[in-house]
Amino acid sequence: MRWIVAFIVLGAAAAIGWSVIDRLDAPEKRRAQRGPAAVSVAPIERASIAERRVYSGSLEAGARFVVSPKVAGRIDRLAVDLGDRVAPGQILAVLDDAEFEQAVIAARAELAVAEARLSEARSAAKIAGRTLERATTLRKRGVTSETQFDEATAEQLAAAAAVEVARAQVQRSRAALESARIRSGYTRVVARWPDRAPPAGADPAADSREAEEADAEGAEADVRMVARRLVDAGETVSAGTPLLSIVDLDPLVAVISVTERDYPNLKVGQPVSLSADAWPDRRFEGRVKRIAPAFAESARQARVEIEVPNGDRALRPGMFARVAITLRRIDDARVVPDAALTRRDESDGVFIVEGEPLTARWRPVRIGVREGDRVQIEGAGLTGRVVTLGQQLVDDGSPVVVPEGAGDR
Repeated sequence: MRWIVAFIVLGAAAAIGWSVIDRLDAPEKRRAQRGPAAVSVAPIERASIAERRVYSGSLEAGARFVVSPKVAGRIDRLAVDLGDRVAPGQILAVLDDAEFEQAVIAARAELAVAEARLSEARSAAKIAGRTLERATTLRKRGVTSETQFDEATAEQLAAAAAVEVARAQVQRSRAALESARIRSGYTRVVARWPDRAPPAGADPAADSREAEEADAEGAEADVRMVARRLVDAGETVSAGTPLLSIVDLDPLVAVISVTERDYPNLKVGQPVSLSADAWPDRRFEGRVKRIAPAFAESARQARVEIEVPNGDRALRPGMFARVAITLRRIDDARVVPDAALTRRDESDGVFIVEGEPLTARWRPVRIGVREGDRVQIEGAGLTGRVVTLGQQLVDDGSPVVVPEGAGDR
């Protein structure tokens, strides 16, 4: 009886095993019944390929200047307003100067008094000198006493010292007058920046038509403009209060942030192409000017500044910009369509079509530079044509057929 039960169990196990084997072989049987898989192919090319990135950023002024007065006072007049061009040496604002003019008048009067005292001291010194000469002559003759001679000498020395004191007072009064004049000149706020200082000897206090109105040629050449007016005429401001914000429009600076992956491929002087929504049909050229030596810890990105020439002032600070940079270029690379890439067993690869009849062969690859719908691949045995459509129908060694019109695309 036991042997009958054992026989039945073995028979059931055999039936189950054959069923499993049949199911495992079913795809191969169906594939064999279907015949070769129809695929599209494309040639593996040797060509130049470049890796490009497009970054989003914003435009900033090449330089920004905040104009402030050096003295406190009430604003009598603002000579420029929002959007006005600014020329070097141009008067931008005028403060009430009545108090400063009075200080100049007072300093001039003090100088006159000091000069009069110097003249008086010099006269006294001359008299003391003649008195000493007479005392010296009389002493030689034995007519005057030593005491009288000593007194004459002391008077002459005191007179000479008084002259030096008076001369020092004159110098101090002149310095005070010059200081008062300079402070009075500060009531006229003049456009100045390091690279375009007013000519040597120019008087910043001169309220001339040439200083207020730049000629047409100079105004056209200058690209600095008033970006913000921060005060109005009639306000009382203290020294250092911002009055105007002036920006330099040529060149501008495009600021982008790059990741650690792209950072090693950037270099100072590298050319870039830039576009802006305001000018969708234009492309602007620029160059990498500065690369930050450190990454922002919050975003793990580095700041990159790109200098963008803007002679026609088409671009403005604050605009959104898209910056295209070629990070690297390979002149002789194996290039295939991006559609040829597929993954099998956690590996990237392509199917090569070879032989007669045609057979698909799996080749693992290393992916390199991508450009649009093309990609660089590296690996062994990469010649001929690759499957670009129908990879899901084939395995390594599967027979394939390329329908008419589906090859070499």
